[in-house]
Amino acid sequence: MPAKRIIPCLDVKDGQTVKGVNFENLRYAGDAVELAERYSRQGADELVFLDITATNEKRSTTVEMVKKVASKVFIPFTVGGGIKTTEDIKRLLNAGADKVAINSAAVKNPDIINESANYFGSQCIVAAIDAKRIDGDFYVHINAGKINTGIKLLYWIKEVERRGAGEILLTSMDADGTQNGFDIEMTKLAAQNSGIPIIASGGAGAEIKHFTDVFTVGMADAALAASIFHFDTLSIPQLKKMLNKRDIEVRI
Repeated sequence: MPAKRIIPCLDVKDGQTVKGVNFENLRYAGDAVELAERYSRQGADELVFLDITATNEKRSTTVEMVKKVASKVFIPFTVGGGIKTTEDIKRLLNAGADKVAINSAAVKNPDIINESANYFGSQCIVAAIDAKRIDGDFYVHINAGKINTGIKLLYWIKEVERRGAGEILLTSMDADGTQNGFDIEMTKLAAQNSGIPIIASGGAGAEIKHFTDVFTVGMADAALAASIFHFDTLSIPQLKKMLNKRDIEVRI
């Protein structure tokens, strides 16, 4: 079984890393390039870089920022935000990204998943899904969580896999930024109904139980975290050592 991955997430606005709670009330967390370099040195398995206002501001992700980040890190690097076309994907991959995360554009035009997976390879295409619990079920949201699509999570997970996505970045909007733990129910539902890797996102706190639970009960292949790393609550080396002691295989 592959080692579990620890992935810091850089939510970026105007070149700066920010973090909020439930997709609201953003606060400054540091320079995106400096943080990316730091996490790469500390032993992160991958990085995720999300231009969180690109879609709502109707612009593409800043390519120059991607080039700067890519020049400083030596681990796989995923970029998302404002991606609408295969040309956008090509520009980001050429700028140094290893993968691209597609969210709103995939819901609005699902064919972009097929086209990009066929052209660039499924290993480059991450289906980013923001989901929220409503009346006992999970629904997909787009435009930085501002629009409920009415699409049920389980349907969309199977659809993006069918269309060729290589993995799923699944964010719980309910848990986002709370540091109260991942949404284990949602993550497990995704993992049990998907044949591609699931990256769990939203809710990571400093308690080791949050990570052991998401990897065991939640069956996630990777765990994404932001606040605990950005604000020095817990370091990547500390987290990996604790996981290793609990028989969770990680790359030390």
